[in-house]
Amino acid sequence: MSEKEKYGLLSQINSPADLRKLKVEQLPEVCKELRADIVDELAVNPGHLASSLGAVEITVALHYVFDTPEDRIVWDVGHQAYGHKIITGRREAFCTNRKLNGIRPFPSPAESPYDSFVCGHASNSISAALGMAVASSLEQDEKQKNHRKVVAVIGDGAMSGGLAFEGLNNVSSSPNDLLIILNDNNMSIDRSVGGMKQYLLNLNTNETYNALRYKASNWLRSRGMMNDDRRKGLIRLSNAFKSAISHQQNIFEGMNIRYFGPFDGHNVLELVRLLRQLKKMKGPKLLHLHTVKGKGYEPAEKHATVWHAPGKFNAATGERQVSAATNVPPKFQDVFGHTLLELAQNNPRIVGVTPAMPTGCSMNIMMKAMPTRTFDVGIAEGHAITFSGGMAKDGLQPFCNIYSAFAQRAYDNIIHDVAMLNLPVVICLDRAGLVGEDGPTHHGAFDLAALRPIPNITIASPMDEHELRRLMYTAQLPEKGTFVIRYPRGRGELTDWQCPFEEITVGTGRKLHDGTDVAVLSIGPIGNEVKKAIAHIEKEHDGIDKGPSVAHYDMRFLKPLDEQLLNEVGQRFSRVITIEDGVRNGGLGSAVLEWFNDHGFQPQVIRLGLPDNFVEHGTVSELRQIVGIDCENIRKAILQQVRETI
Repeated sequence: MSEKEKYGLLSQINSPADLRKLKVEQLPEVCKELRADIVDELAVNPGHLASSLGAVEITVALHYVFDTPEDRIVWDVGHQAYGHKIITGRREAFCTNRKLNGIRPFPSPAESPYDSFVCGHASNSISAALGMAVASSLEQDEKQKNHRKVVAVIGDGAMSGGLAFEGLNNVSSSPNDLLIILNDNNMSIDRSVGGMKQYLLNLNTNETYNALRYKASNWLRSRGMMNDDRRKGLIRLSNAFKSAISHQQNIFEGMNIRYFGPFDGHNVLELVRLLRQLKKMKGPKLLHLHTVKGKGYEPAEKHATVWHAPGKFNAATGERQVSAATNVPPKFQDVFGHTLLELAQNNPRIVGVTPAMPTGCSMNIMMKAMPTRTFDVGIAEGHAITFSGGMAKDGLQPFCNIYSAFAQRAYDNIIHDVAMLNLPVVICLDRAGLVGEDGPTHHGAFDLAALRPIPNITIASPMDEHELRRLMYTAQLPEKGTFVIRYPRGRGELTDWQCPFEEITVGTGRKLHDGTDVAVLSIGPIGNEVKKAIAHIEKEHDGIDKGPSVAHYDMRFLKPLDEQLLNEVGQRFSRVITIEDGVRNGGLGSAVLEWFNDHGFQPQVIRLGLPDNFVEHGTVSELRQIVGIDCENIRKAILQQVRETI
C-alpha cells in the first residue's frame, strides 16, 4: 500500500487549519490513519506509544473545534501528545522524535506555537491553563465576547498529583471559562491507584440532565435573569439537588466546576458535538472522558504498562525487539529491586514506597513477594516522602524510590518532613544524571547540588552494582538517618552483581588507581568513564619511559566528604579534576573546592559536569560527548593537566 493510500487524509494535513477543512464525517478516518502513523513511526523510532494511541480522538476533536494555536491546548503529560505533534505540522519531522537535534520528546513552546506549555512532568496543566485563561481575560477588553479559549488536558494518572488539586481549588474561586478534559484511562504508567481512581470509575452524570440544564441556563441568560452571582447560587442549589437524588457527591461540582460525563473518549463525532457546546459555555467546566491506553493496537491494549514505551517492535505482528544478548550487566533498577527484596526478607522493618513507578524502578519485585509492605502512592512525590517520614517516625525503615527529576517536586518534604527529624528514610534516586532521549524534563541533573546543603542527610552514589548493594545494606543499618542513594538509568558494568552484603563506612571514598601527576575525583558510575580514559592513556604511552601518571579516587559520598582522602589529594597534587553526572554548580566540584579552600590547599581544580543550561535530548553517549564527560573528553582533560604540570 502506498503512502497516499494508507494516509490519504492525514497526508493532506499540515496544520490544524487543514484538519478543520474536512467534513466532520471524515474525522473517524483521520483518527484511524493517525493511529496507524503513530504505530508505524514508533515501531522503528521508539517512544511513548500507548498513551498517545489512547488520546487520538481527543486530539483530533480538540484541533477540529478550537482555533489553535490562538486557542490554547495545555497538555499535561507529554506521553499523550504524539498525535498533536503530527497534526500540528511535524509529521515529516516526526521520524526525528527524541533523536539528537530532532523534535523534542515532549511538547515545548520553544519548538512550536501549538505547544502552549512544557509538559514533561505530570499535574501542572490545570494551573498553567488557568494562568493563561486569566491572562486572556485581563489582556482583552471586557466588552469583547470572544476571549481566547483555553483547554487543559489532564490524564494518565496525573489527577492524583497534589498540584492538580491546587489548580482545581483556584479554578473554583477565580473568574474563568477554562475547560478541563480528564482523559481517564485508569492508568499512569502502571495501573492508577488510590481513592481518586475508584471515584472516577464510579462517577456518572446523566447526559439528558446536562442538556436540560444547559438549555435552562441559556433561556434564563437570554431574558436577563442570569448574572454571575445568581448563576453560582443556582449551580450550588442544582448540585445539592442532584446529589440528594443520586446519592452521590460530585467532587468537581462541589467546587463549582461544571461536570460533564463520563463519555466515550474514542467517539470522535460525539466529542466534536460536546466540545462545540462546551466552547460556548461560561465558567469553569470539566469533561470526563473514558479512554483505553493503547487503543486501536491490540498488543498495547492488552499490556499497557509494557507498551507505555516498548522500544522497537514489528508493527504488523506486535513482536517487540528485545535484546537476546546474554551475560550482560543488569540494569541498576533491577539490582535495586532484587536487593530491596533480599534486604526486606532479613529486615522486617523495611517497607517500599514509590510514586506510580513500581515497574520503572523495579519495586514490583518486592511488591509481588510482599504486597502488604510496598506502597504505590500514585503521582505524588511530596506525599511519598512525607508518608515515608511518618512510617519512619514510628519504627519502620522505608526505601522511597523516586526518579531524580521528579524528586525535585518533593524538595520541601525532604527538608521539613524527613531531614529535620533525621528520620531513617532511604531515598533512592533512580534515573540520576543524563537519561538520554527523554530530554531536559527528565535528566536527573540537580539532585546533588540541591540536596548537598541540607543538614542531617547522607548523599552517596555507587560506581557499580556491588557498590549499590553495599550502600543499600549500609543505609538500612541502625543510626544511619536520612540516606540518599543516586544511580543512573540503564545497565551497570558487572555481570556478577550478587555480591555479599558489607557495610561501607559513611563518608569514605576509595583510591582506584595511583599516580603522581594529576588526581581525578569522581562520584558515581561516571567513574567508569574515568577508568576507561586512564586505560587509554596508559595504552597510548605503553613502553614510554615517563608517561602520564594519573590517580583516580572514587569519592562515593558527596556528603559527608572523605576528608582524609581530600587531605591526601591536597598534599600530593597541584592539579585536580572532578567529574560528576550532574550540574557543576553546587555539586561535587564545588564541594571539593570549598573543602580545599577551608583547609588551606590551593590546587588548580578543573570541574567537569553538566553546564549551566538545560541539556537537550539524544542518546546518553551523544549527550556525554556534548557536555564533555565522556571517555574521550576526560582523556583530553587529563592530558591537558599533565602537560601543564611539566
